[in-house]
Amino acid sequence: MRRPDVFDAVRLAGLPFLLVLVLTHRGDFPPGHELSAWLALAVLAAGTFVLLVVRRHRASGGWAVALDFAVASVLVVTFAYEPGQPLRAVFFLVIVEAALRLGMRWGFAIAVLSPVVLSAAEIFREGRFDFSFQLESILIRLGIGLAMALVIGRLVEDIAREVGRSEARTSEAERLRDELGRRVDVLEASNRCARALASSLRLDEAFEAFIDELRGLIPFERAAILLVEEGGARVMATAGTAADSFLPPGTTIDIAGSVLERVVEGQSVYRKDLEDGLYPEERELVSLGLRSRVVAPLQLGPRTVGALALSRGEPSAFTTEEVALATLLGRLVATAVQNIRTYEAERTTVDELRRLSTLRADFVSLVSHELRSPMAAVIGSARTLQSRWRELRPEQREAFLAVIGDETSRLAALIGDVLDTSRIDAGTFGYTFTDVDLADVVREATAAAELGQDEVRLNVEIPTALPPVRGDRDRLRQLVDNLISNALKYSESGSAVDVAASERNGSVLVRVRDRGPGIAREDQGLIFEKFGRADVSNARPGTGLGLFISRSFAEAHGGTLHVESAPGAGATFTLALPFDASARRGRGSP
Repeated sequence: MRRPDVFDAVRLAGLPFLLVLVLTHRGDFPPGHELSAWLALAVLAAGTFVLLVVRRHRASGGWAVALDFAVASVLVVTFAYEPGQPLRAVFFLVIVEAALRLGMRWGFAIAVLSPVVLSAAEIFREGRFDFSFQLESILIRLGIGLAMALVIGRLVEDIAREVGRSEARTSEAERLRDELGRRVDVLEASNRCARALASSLRLDEAFEAFIDELRGLIPFERAAILLVEEGGARVMATAGTAADSFLPPGTTIDIAGSVLERVVEGQSVYRKDLEDGLYPEERELVSLGLRSRVVAPLQLGPRTVGALALSRGEPSAFTTEEVALATLLGRLVATAVQNIRTYEAERTTVDELRRLSTLRADFVSLVSHELRSPMAAVIGSARTLQSRWRELRPEQREAFLAVIGDETSRLAALIGDVLDTSRIDAGTFGYTFTDVDLADVVREATAAAELGQDEVRLNVEIPTALPPVRGDRDRLRQLVDNLISNALKYSESGSAVDVAASERNGSVLVRVRDRGPGIAREDQGLIFEKFGRADVSNARPGTGLGLFISRSFAEAHGGTLHVESAPGAGATFTLALPFDASARRGRGSP
């Protein structure tokens, strides 16, 4: 049941008024008029009841106006016998009601119909009660009614327009409020994702925390984060369907031909239905029950550093807002990746600087020891010869002089290594390139090594001739000397060192193999660095510069120097230097 409005109140108030009016005029009614008055009262009462109890307000506007117009018409005709006809003014109330409820046009309609009823009442009155027809009164009421309908109808329409605008603004405000609420929720979720990315300086841990937060922001059935690397893209993190079996973390995939080919150009790709198998990996996704996916670039400025891929089981499962949000999250992930990579690079630099500082400190200590030992031997021998020259036998003098010669040679080699390293670092090391017969260089180096010691056997295998290489003969001799002396140093007495030279695939190869303690895999790169020494139980004296200098010489000649070794299995150093095939053809084959 609806609440009564002002016209319902007027109608309800009119019931007792009309009842009193009928009762007070009972003796004055002409024949038949009292019945009409009671009929008007009954119609008004019944209509009021129906409008209040049964009808709803919006549907009952026209019925209410029709009811009131009918009751007013009956009353005007019923009381037509009265000279003044005061009830004729009730039509103004009906005109106001029509204009307010139904608008200006209905107000005009009632204003035009009421003179018709008044004219009928005047004709009835003139014929039965001997009153004159009052046309001017009808015209005045028509004018007043039309004016009332115009003014009230215009006001109602203006109010309706303002109400419509207000409702539209209210709806827009509610829509904006809801949209703002959604954006606030998205912003909070994005902030949580950003905090998750910043929760660790390790990429794998940061990605795992990010994916956990992502589940509540953009629900997915499978998620993957990939980083672009040279030659492809590496999967860094996966979650959801087949996370550990299909493209698990650590997998490298080709960018060419995959959806990443478009993503690396900086655009998000929304694949609404994977059934068409546009890209090779999509067939596997469909077999896993996934039908749609979004792949957003990890965009860092103009550069794409990776991709964020989200998949769902239903086709066309992502909304436009979710695609835009995935693109935004891709930028957050890219920034986090950049920060973590910057941190890792700085940490690596710091670790490297710390390692170099440690190596330099060890080098200073080592060089100090290496200098002190031969200097002490030289000084001791010289002092002894100076103070006891006459007392010493000739063979004793020769022995002391031999010690001085050996130790000064050792000092010269040590100082030479330090100076060579300094010039290599500064880029000022000079080379004199000529055609060099590497076979002769190897023979000279092995012959010198055999003369200098007799504890380790040298097995030499060198062909009659090798193609000449373009290089600095003195530096190549120093390189081979370093390799042979290094092998002899780590060989036990009575063992053998194999030295072989050969030609293969446009290069001259020199291999030096010892049967020493060997080198662990993790130390095989270290031994070629400045001051680098393998961690072995029977380490020999040395500066750790010989192999660094040797590799530098090899690379300066366009060649390579590498080692093959394992703990307890000895080590094989292989020098490879390119030769000019045309020069060989000019010299003839051996």
